Amino acid sequence: MQGHPAANIPLSEGQPGGCSVRRLLALFSWALVLVLAWAALSLPSHSPGLVDFVHAELEHSGVVNPVTAVLLNFRSYDTLLEVGVLLLAVFGVWALPRERVWGAPLGAPVAGPVLHTFVRLLAPLMIVVGGYLLWIGAYAPGGAFQGGAVLAAMGVLVWLSDLAPLPRFSRWDMRMALLLGFATFLAVAGGVMVGGGRLLEYPRLWAGSVILLIETALTVSIACILILLFLGGVGEKRRATEGVREREAKQ
Repeated sequence: MQGHPAANIPLSEGQPGGCSVRRLLALFSWALVLVLAWAALSLPSHSPGLVDFVHAELEHSGVVNPVTAVLLNFRSYDTLLEVGVLLLAVFGVWALPRERVWGAPLGAPVAGPVLHTFVRLLAPLMIVVGGYLLWIGAYAPGGAFQGGAVLAAMGVLVWLSDLAPLPRFSRWDMRMALLLGFATFLAVAGGVMVGGGRLLEYPRLWAGSVILLIETALTVSIACILILLFLGGVGEKRRATEGVREREAKQ
């Protein structure tokens, strides 16, 4: 068991304090479940909600879809925090030592001619679908998260078919793409406040254009975040391994 990856994880059952930490985490989890259950059961059985309010203010939101109006206008700070959580998640995943936590790093994908041809035909279509979902979000179900998820799936397929190299987290353009959505959100919030408005209270005449700008930036960031979460740091680990092998081959 000494060579198993799980043996290197700290605070295991065989180490001092490991059982205590596990018990505390279990108690905290159960307490959180009970609090959430109590909150759910305490809700009134017949609640009108905010549907009437949303529809009354929908014409001033800049979009036609009420879901987009809530997520990107009425409660846009919730979406801002959600994007921040995604960024923290990808930073945390890439900070973890992959071999120590999840085992050996992923090897190079082995793709046959069928997968190559399929992805070459499908990738342009997925780009169009992602852009369509981004645009249609103002009028119907869609938006940045859906479009970003489609683009991320395309990126994963391109890597699995070995049609493109692995993205490098250390590259400045990759980091800029990750931060683009969150930075655009913050820039809009700051610009609105400088203009005399309140936080994320868009001017009514420009609300639709501002929401489209934010969603476009979010689509790019969400796609990159999901791709990097899927890879889980394999890009840097694999490049480091390949670099060592190249140096050994030259010697």
